[in-house]
Amino acid sequence: MFSLFTKWRHARIISRSETSNDQWLAVFSHLPMLDRLKSVEKGKLRRLAILFLDEKEFTGVKGLQLNGEMRMLIAVQACLPILNLGIEWYRKWSSIIVYPDSFIPNNTYTDEAGVVHQDQSVLGGEAWLRGPVILSWEGVASSPPLDGNNLVIHEFVHKLDMLNGVANGFPPLHKGMDKAAWSHDFQQAFNDLQHKVNAGESTVIDKYAATEPAEFFAVLSEVFFERPDQVYSIYPAVFQHFVEFYRQNPLTE
Repeated sequence: MFSLFTKWRHARIISRSETSNDQWLAVFSHLPMLDRLKSVEKGKLRRLAILFLDEKEFTGVKGLQLNGEMRMLIAVQACLPILNLGIEWYRKWSSIIVYPDSFIPNNTYTDEAGVVHQDQSVLGGEAWLRGPVILSWEGVASSPPLDGNNLVIHEFVHKLDMLNGVANGFPPLHKGMDKAAWSHDFQQAFNDLQHKVNAGESTVIDKYAATEPAEFFAVLSEVFFERPDQVYSIYPAVFQHFVEFYRQNPLTE
């Protein structure tokens, strides 16, 4: 719960925002997944995005110049999963780094034999535990609408997942949610997708979701907010857990 001071400070930040209503409407118009929201929910999302923009530091790298609209577009999508959770779910980190396009992180790891390797994977986004969220602007801007793929949502729900200390597909659940049922239903769905991918079957869900539980959670969250009917039809138990966790039901709003 917020203290009275925090509530006052948030209200002050929102009231002092210089972004016009027309600017917000322009950003919202680029995101068809927001069409399902009622006007009161859109207002709530806008307020959350204002707080998000105030709290987070955006940095463009490799020559990318971030303007206000670009920041707003990222902020609105990042705040959709926490619409009914609150800005405090993005606590204890502050940096968002945006590349012009895909990037190769400067990561190293040591294998079981003690040999150090350089990770040369090309990424569109990355979320660090207690560190920044890293995005490719190309990935943010070029995704077709409502195709079930959303880079911003993917990386920011990793941040929610990490609130338990590690990204493993098991974020902090709300009081009253059944942890055993979550584990069982997500594991069953994850196993099903892995089986289909290993068998070479065609899957509606991106195959990347079968790589590990953390990616399953992130990819299914993308689909939940963009194509909720797909999650509901394929993994209805997972869909219901998402409804309880995000406190949103995209199929009825």
